[in-house]
Amino acid sequence: MAHQRSSQPRLSPSSYEEDIRAVLAPRLAYFEAVARHEHVTRAAHELGVPQSTLSRAMVRLEADLGVALFARKGRTVSLTPAGRTFLGSAERALAEVEKAADSVRADADLTTGRVSFGFLHTMGSETVPALIRGFRADHPKVRFQLVQNYGEAMIERLRAGGLDLCLTSPVPDAPDLVTRRLDEQRLRLVVPDDHRLASRRRIRLAEAADETFVTLEPGYGLRRITDDLCTEAGFTPRVAFEGEEAETLRGLVAAGLGVALLPPPAVARPGVVELTVTAPRAVREIGVAWLDGHPDTPPVAAFKRFLLSRRGNLLPD
Repeated sequence: MAHQRSSQPRLSPSSYEEDIRAVLAPRLAYFEAVARHEHVTRAAHELGVPQSTLSRAMVRLEADLGVALFARKGRTVSLTPAGRTFLGSAERALAEVEKAADSVRADADLTTGRVSFGFLHTMGSETVPALIRGFRADHPKVRFQLVQNYGEAMIERLRAGGLDLCLTSPVPDAPDLVTRRLDEQRLRLVVPDDHRLASRRRIRLAEAADETFVTLEPGYGLRRITDDLCTEAGFTPRVAFEGEEAETLRGLVAAGLGVALLPPPAVARPGVVELTVTAPRAVREIGVAWLDGHPDTPPVAAFKRFLLSRRGNLLPD
């Protein structure tokens, strides 16, 4: 192929870093094929493009780089030292692209694909393991990337593309999200077993207005629910300790450091008594959220259908 300089100027130094990927990426496979065959016609036949198109692409590539990549003799070509250096990097780049393509295809496979699933810490011991076990009865090879966090952090990760779905509470209301309410969970007032209220089975939350509370940190859904329920009961809770995990709060209650509104434990904790709250109605809604308009891979779509089928029966008895 004739080696003619392009009439268009090469990239300027100021635009080089910004534009070089757009310039090079479409031509790497062309360059690699010509370098491997050392023959433009054979490379064009393999790639399924006209020989003239391939020749022009190589001339333009050299013009943009400002370096001769090939020495030409008739229809055959051979790599210059610069071309040989460039080939090594081009082969590694193309291998990475192929690896990435294989990875995303594998993640999207209905049989062996991957689901990125987020959930609250309080659902990690029973609810989520039971859900995944139920789903994998029909999809035994689907893989899961599991993320435990509080609600707001999971929604941020969902928006950033790091999660496909998440179980959260309260159920968010945002225009960019699709949410479905799946179940509700009763909250209990947890008190030390030697507390003045420990002999009770039921309690109105207003009766705990003078107590010291231990709660999750601001930003956690359960903290917001606790604050709202106390407000509805006519008081602002006096908070002594803030934590990041419900069972840690139960331990603080057992140590006599306060009372807490918490969901039922997976395993009964010694040192505490859990009271049914009769007023106001102390529950938290649990729902699933995903990005509106975000296309699902087949395994994600299958798991989403499974979650929605568990509406009203999400939580263990």
